Amino acid sequence: MPLILALGALTYGLAASGTGQPNPAAEKEPTMIEGVISYPHLGTNHVQTAVTYPQRPGAGGDHSPVWTNCGVYDRPVQETRAVHSLEHGAVWISYQPGLPADDIATLARLASNQSHVLISPFPGQGSRIEATAWGKQLNVTDPSDPRLPAFIKAFQQGPQTPEPGETCSGGVNG
Repeated sequence: MPLILALGALTYGLAASGTGQPNPAAEKEPTMIEGVISYPHLGTNHVQTAVTYPQRPGAGGDHSPVWTNCGVYDRPVQETRAVHSLEHGAVWISYQPGLPADDIATLARLASNQSHVLISPFPGQGSRIEATAWGKQLNVTDPSDPRLPAFIKAFQQGPQTPEPGETCSGGVNG
């Protein structure tokens, strides 16, 4: 019996010291990205009514029962549907209408080979470009800002996602 306890303690010690197998949950924890604002305690109710979000665009809270399919849009999408996409683990990169075509193309490349990224214009947002995930937001001015791919990596299907593993297709376009 003492040998089993000793082996258990050794195994625990290796895991606690970081020399054992990596912890998959810890690997999914996002690193600190300068400028990310967090909005905790957001509701997840599906509603049929209009919603006014305190952030522009909304970073979570009550939303449409139908989500927006992830992808690249050249027209604004319905905000409450996009927020539902966030609930599924999407990252929504929105931009002010009138952004130069080259900048939009740079943003669109961020969605390449990504299952849960949504790109669209968003009239009325205060920043030039806004990266939004459930409860997280980052505003940037340059579409080549290295924090954008870092934000996608950290928060697409990230630990803040209320419904991880849910699809970002099968909803509606826009």
